[in-house]
Amino acid sequence: MARYELRFKASVAKDLRGIPKADVRRILGRIEALRDDPRAPGCEKLAGNEELYRVRQGTYRIVYAIHDERVVVEVIRVGHRGDVYRTR
Repeated sequence: MARYELRFKASVAKDLRGIPKADVRRILGRIEALRDDPRAPGCEKLAGNEELYRVRQGTYRIVYAIHDERVVVEVIRVGHRGDVYRTR
């Protein structure tokens, strides 16, 4: 299986700024693991969208899209579980 390329929306950097550094390290490690297996155990497809998935990292959620035809995982949003699904 090919390794997926990781891409980040520009807003993800802003999302990570408000999170403690120790948690950011864990979140980035979890994101890096998506390269090898974007549909790893524990990921869930979000209702209402064909491409969006989420994975948990502690009390935080990583929302991402998988583009199989381009072999790309695009990280859309990172945030606390209570806030990540709200529209901005």
